[in-house]
Amino acid sequence: MTNFIANLPLLMGSLSGGAAAGGSGQVTTTFITFGLVIVIFYFLIIRPQNKKQKETKNMLSALKKNDKVATIGGIRGVVQSVKDDTVVVKVDDNTKMEFSKSAISSVLEVSEVKEA
Repeated sequence: MTNFIANLPLLMGSLSGGAAAGGSGQVTTTFITFGLVIVIFYFLIIRPQNKKQKETKNMLSALKKNDKVATIGGIRGVVQSVKDDTVVVKVDDNTKMEFSKSAISSVLEVSEVKEA
């Protein structure tokens, strides 16, 4: 294990050379390490989150009448009408509920019927 760590001068800095080589080398190594951490966070956390937000925005903008949807509360129904910020969902034969568009978690089935 010690040989492995000694062979990583990029992350661990130079183990030999004394104080003269260690001053600027350690600063560079620290910046490179933090840069790698930032790149890893970007690809593991920030990028997937932005991608999911974009997909959700596209899903909500594509909502139309007769789509089967599920809400974040678990209520399932069929879209009756779509307004600017709200969606009216028919839950039962006689029951209609109005939700914010952001309360729709997924579209279960897209309607094939085209409106005139």
